[in-house]
Amino acid sequence: MNRTFVHEDLNAVIRQHSERLANQLHSQRESLFPPDAEKAMRKFTSGEAAALLGVNDSYLRKLNLDGKGPSPELTAGNRRLYSAQDIQALRVLLEKTARKPGDYVPGRREGDHLQVIGVMNFKGGSGKTTTSAHLAQRLALRGYRVLGIDLDPQASFTALHGVQPELDLEDGGTLYDAIRYEDPEPIRQVIRKTYIPNLDLIPGNLELMEFEHDTPRALAQGNAGLFFFRVKEALAQVDQDYDLVVIDCPPQLGFLTMSALSAATGVLVTIHPEMLDVMSMSQFLRMTADLMDVIAESGADMSHDWMRYVLTRYEPQDAPQNRIVAFLRTMYGEAVLNSPMLKSTAISDAGLTKQTLYEVERSAFTRSTYDRALESLNTLNDEIADLIQKTWGRP
Repeated sequence: MNRTFVHEDLNAVIRQHSERLANQLHSQRESLFPPDAEKAMRKFTSGEAAALLGVNDSYLRKLNLDGKGPSPELTAGNRRLYSAQDIQALRVLLEKTARKPGDYVPGRREGDHLQVIGVMNFKGGSGKTTTSAHLAQRLALRGYRVLGIDLDPQASFTALHGVQPELDLEDGGTLYDAIRYEDPEPIRQVIRKTYIPNLDLIPGNLELMEFEHDTPRALAQGNAGLFFFRVKEALAQVDQDYDLVVIDCPPQLGFLTMSALSAATGVLVTIHPEMLDVMSMSQFLRMTADLMDVIAESGADMSHDWMRYVLTRYEPQDAPQNRIVAFLRTMYGEAVLNSPMLKSTAISDAGLTKQTLYEVERSAFTRSTYDRALESLNTLNDEIADLIQKTWGRP
């Protein structure tokens, strides 16, 4: 019996699968977030609002009774719920009578420089985007003015913030528009407001790969100039608008990553504490150092305020992981952040609906699982916030 085997062009198969997946993702988004609705941040309990503001719940209740600040939503059980906008309004109100400047609005003061944090690793599964998204959202909720930039063409950071790259960015709108060599746009043209106060977004998509293709051509023609300064120069246009920038870098050491490194004042390297990941990181660090040497020889100042390692997807009960964590801490000391990001089904399950743990309702999870994951994220992100404050010369 003869069988005829039909060969298909690989590019046609891949394109077909890509379009099918994009359509399914669009359908999923429309079922979760109807076309006439925008993604919104959940409401916070009075206890959560008080913790974000650094006050007691009873003090928030007194403010409400005295008619000061926004009025919270009251549930059937007489519980008070605050929106993220309410919390920001309370923050501004409390800052007016604060004992010292920055108690409630902790961002930059005169003389403080913009903090640009590059989050990077070139191995998939290291938790880079999860780290970037939770850091940007937590610091925005704590009162910092944050710009999140998705520099990864895979655009997971973008999708987490309610933008579907294949459909919402057909006519551009990524950082590429502001850093391209021909007719770049002002960076403000590609900044979007998000549903979280204090957090703006520059989304990403496959268009970012154009920078990787354009740069060699521009270098060959002598038109690239100091190409690695293009991100830094674009950010200079909005320097006074933000306290910090969080850049989710691509998972490879290309021209985009080199430009992000040149713009960064602080670098976070995510590490999953498994031996294969640590071996991969060794190569990543060596290649990064070699690239930065090349950039430095071209005249760039590669000094940074800080570089730290973030332990991600950490399982405290895993003995081999604990040995690797001890090994890293012995080798790098305080360069490894004290607070790891725990591996948690709560974080991964939130991602299934394109949300961070800060966006999902606690009731959607086992309480202990949610609380444990949330405490892990808060402790980690607050440690980074403390690092930023020290960089600005504040304890």
